Amino acid sequence: MSRDFAEMAKCSDTQGEQGITRLAFSDSDWQGRAYIISQMKEAGLMVREDAFGNVIGRLEGKQKDLPPVLFGSHGDSVPSGGNYDGAVGILAAVEVIRSLKEEGFVPEHPLEVVLFMCEESSRFGAATLGSRAMRGKLTKEDLQRLQDGQGKALYDVLRERGLQPDKLDTAIYPQPPKAFFEVHIEQGKVLEHAQIPLGVVTGIAAPTRLRVYLHGKADHSGATPMNLRHDGLCAAAEIVLKLEELAAVRCEPPVVGTVGILKVQPGVMNVIPGECELGVDIRSISATAKDAVEAGLRQAIGEICQRRDIAYDIKEVSKEEPVAMRPAMVKFLEGICQEQGQKSMALPSGAGHDAMHWADFAPVGMLFIPCREGISHNPAEYASLEDILNVTGILEAAVKAASQADRSF
Repeated sequence: MSRDFAEMAKCSDTQGEQGITRLAFSDSDWQGRAYIISQMKEAGLMVREDAFGNVIGRLEGKQKDLPPVLFGSHGDSVPSGGNYDGAVGILAAVEVIRSLKEEGFVPEHPLEVVLFMCEESSRFGAATLGSRAMRGKLTKEDLQRLQDGQGKALYDVLRERGLQPDKLDTAIYPQPPKAFFEVHIEQGKVLEHAQIPLGVVTGIAAPTRLRVYLHGKADHSGATPMNLRHDGLCAAAEIVLKLEELAAVRCEPPVVGTVGILKVQPGVMNVIPGECELGVDIRSISATAKDAVEAGLRQAIGEICQRRDIAYDIKEVSKEEPVAMRPAMVKFLEGICQEQGQKSMALPSGAGHDAMHWADFAPVGMLFIPCREGISHNPAEYASLEDILNVTGILEAAVKAASQADRSF
């Protein structure tokens, strides 16, 4: 597998200390996609693509009409990210097929390895688009609405890649699979801190994302008295700290709140900031807790802006539902780890993944491995080959067990 990671690292617009950059549908992403397709075919999979560009490699089972077992992940990255986010999952899936073929194992249910396109939100501002397309949660209107930083619509990008955005409906996966599995780096510090090599995911947090626009008044920084100011940035500062406060008091279930974007105009040292834009991200595995923080923040924004005599607008970018894994699937994966002599712990996922869109359709299982210092979406992102091979073995055992006709969840 080390060769696979080395080859994927070459598929990048940046290298070395600048990390890996494979934005969705870019030339580097298409190069990485081509490499994964080649490895699927070498492993003996029958490969097809859907209208959105998702790649599905199929290993036929003894009973062709049975629902398949799906497993895989994504291949795109954030700008200047790492070579493990997404790549671990799809490369582990391909390695499982290689191993099963060498062993001569023939599953009763068919197996399908899936490479999802455009999991990251970096290019079009929305995440897990490939999974959404396969689950019928992406519309043709979305393809026209979603644009990259250059103003190019996703619809046009798909056409330029020779895909079929006008036939998006044909990308919908036709039947519930027997099960869906995804392997991923944790993107946090829990496993490393506990010194446990495997995490069995109990639920996936989902974000509510808001854009907050503050309409203050730009005035001269020296000539305007403090009591006559309408400082958009001061209001923004209060909002940032209020979000931190609202999220911090929610411990069980936990909520995290982040302002990851703060744009200030005119951005001049001797001018009071007028217009401000905040990008807000609120996440939890509990929809109730997440909604409570959002409601508290909206109320606080109104109070802050009223007190400061500043107009404001709030735009909801997205509001996704958290996902709970089926207890039977969690127990199943914990049992697989135990059978293989591996320590594991149950934990929630604070980040979103392709798996979240399949949980209402089929039993979904997700496995985490540690990443050094919890770093992800960063050139310093790292997972050891030992941990990758370890989780690949667990995935193989899970796939073999799930592919038997007498196994249910």
